[in-house]
Amino acid sequence: MTAQRRSTALIGDDNTVVVGGKKLTWRTLHKLPQLPSPAAVLVDNGADALAAVRHHAVHGTELLVATSSRVDLAMREELGESGFAVVIANGDEHSVTPTRLKRVEESGRVWLLTSGSTGRPKRIGHTLESLTTVRGKQQPRTWLVPYSPGTYAWWQVITISLTQADQGLVVIEPSELETWPQIAAEYGVTAASGTPTFWRQTIFRDSEALSKVPLEQITLGGEPVDQAILDQLAELFPNARISWIYASSEVGASIVVHDGKAGFPKAWLDRDPDPESERPVLSVDGDELVIASPHHGAGLEGAHRTGDRVEFVDERVLITGRLDTDEINVGGSKVSAGLVRNVLMAHPAVAWARVFARKAPLVGRMVAAEVVLNPDLGPVTDADLVQWCTNRLPDYGVPRRIRFLAEIPQKETLKSDV
Repeated sequence: MTAQRRSTALIGDDNTVVVGGKKLTWRTLHKLPQLPSPAAVLVDNGADALAAVRHHAVHGTELLVATSSRVDLAMREELGESGFAVVIANGDEHSVTPTRLKRVEESGRVWLLTSGSTGRPKRIGHTLESLTTVRGKQQPRTWLVPYSPGTYAWWQVITISLTQADQGLVVIEPSELETWPQIAAEYGVTAASGTPTFWRQTIFRDSEALSKVPLEQITLGGEPVDQAILDQLAELFPNARISWIYASSEVGASIVVHDGKAGFPKAWLDRDPDPESERPVLSVDGDELVIASPHHGAGLEGAHRTGDRVEFVDERVLITGRLDTDEINVGGSKVSAGLVRNVLMAHPAVAWARVFARKAPLVGRMVAAEVVLNPDLGPVTDADLVQWCTNRLPDYGVPRRIRFLAEIPQKETLKSDV
């Protein structure tokens, strides 16, 4: 780790950090005892996660940080056999399971676990430099941090505060997710990043409390972003900049859209590389989004097949879902689950929807859905929603089974199975 990077990483040392109800700074966070390197630090709270990050910034420790719940016993064994000491962090105390493999550390290396949407999570290598994609000077902001520690989206917010002055953090623990708007209003949060599910759930629970947060920057990512949620946020915060970002551990933050529309312009496809702006190259192969990004993980140079399915609507490219789950074949006619979901989400009484395939006689598969309704907009039946879809979709794309849920399901990653 070079002295120059160490200096850059600590520019934000005096930024305010609110965590566990305490107002601190990066500098005054509790210090973890000297960590072994490489270390996989497993945490149950935001304070320990931030302490591990600062330790890495100062010492260059080869680091993987994740919540304890994301790393099961089998993965802990695997980490030990790959050269990591497994550290269970708990404030000033921690337990260490020594590595089972002695190897040379990669100083300055940061490891991320993928979300596991395509199977068992795997490790992707980065550095603070490759994780820091917001480099231009930012206006003073206080950022909400609702993400699970160690995820790519979490690192995106953390690096802004670590590498720039006047970028405070308000960390939201899992137990605070239902009341985060009150916490955010109390500490003057002006910028917040979350998944579409995170924003939908907050609006569903208490849109009035959300409207009292003085947000100037709203960011969405981690899931397909539809027009309905963008419009809802724009109505609540007409003066805020609303952005959606396509990012992953493999290709980094590759698509950033600020125009308030779902998808990105078709004209962005197949543009020539621009080394000065570090602009990724976007293309489509068949129905799959392909990205060559300068923000890629270690050893992932060149074009990366994302596994995400796209559809062209007018002059926009919409990311509708995963290739292996988005396309539903109904008796030989194919329909995108994501586009059906967007139609359902456009209904004013629908707060959340999931669309999927279900076995059916004769045609083999049919379209089905789970829906959460907005309780303030009157009674809506499954027949009402079927008619809504019938007026907007081909017959084979209309959901034939609709199940109503009482709450919007949300995982630790702030995503739901959409």
